[in-house]
Amino acid sequence: MITLRKITLENRRAIFNLEVSEDQRRFVASNLSSVASCYVLATNEGHPFPFAIYADEQPVGFVMITYRITGYDLPTIADDSYCILRLMIDKQYQNRGYGREAMKKILEFIRTFPAGPAQFCWIPYKAENAAAKKLYESYGFRDNGEIIENEQITVLRL
Repeated sequence: MITLRKITLENRRAIFNLEVSEDQRRFVASNLSSVASCYVLATNEGHPFPFAIYADEQPVGFVMITYRITGYDLPTIADDSYCILRLMIDKQYQNRGYGREAMKKILEFIRTFPAGPAQFCWIPYKAENAAAKKLYESYGFRDNGEIIENEQITVLRL
């Protein structure tokens, strides 16, 4: 069973040590870097939501959700929208359906509107990341034609 959990003093090292495979590193920042970005966003009027992704009691991944600002250039639909800025499943836990189940939990969380109302959720991704595109499309995300900082923007109406 997949759950999203807060990053704590007890689990932080395990989360920081999770990694994608070598060929995927160009697609996602490290979890340590992402958690540092959450701190910067939180101290600059942002609304970051970093979570450890657990399969039962085992940490298997990480997700960083933001509301409105991300610290990067924004697509036209970003105002009052949520962004799944980072999503990763550790290399040893990939191809087990954890990413798919995690996305379900992530969207359930976003639809509680924890930082405020929104019409959209968006995700930036590299065009060559076919696995990510397939996952996002399976949940109804569609590219909106924008490219921001060399990444496609895919959007879901909430």
